[in-house]
Amino acid sequence: MSVNSTVRNILIIVVIAAIVAFAPGGGTSAGVVRQAVSLGFLAAIAWLASIMYRQHRGAIYALGERRRAAVYAAAAVLTITLTATNRLWTNSLGGVLWLVLVGGSVYIVFAIVYAARRE
Repeated sequence: MSVNSTVRNILIIVVIAAIVAFAPGGGTSAGVVRQAVSLGFLAAIAWLASIMYRQHRGAIYALGERRRAAVYAAAAVLTITLTATNRLWTNSLGGVLWLVLVGGSVYIVFAIVYAARRE
């Protein structure tokens, strides 16, 4: 007997959800797995950033000290803002502040890259 692959995949998801919902400590285990996956993604992003930095180190140093400092400051503000997303989105003022900080950081980086490419 052959089962449709979509039906099979849905059944697998339902079984895993039932295990998480009804097994003792299932929610804690799901949280641990979620944190492990999040750390894996964070490690992959850090690895990609280090590779990109090494490949474009000459272009970064060619920006000059002021522009390079602005790019590093924008990256730091963006990192801190993304880290504090849960806390900032608790009220409307925090949400607006989050949008301003993220938008400003992205704007600074793109403006500096655009200006550097025009020179």
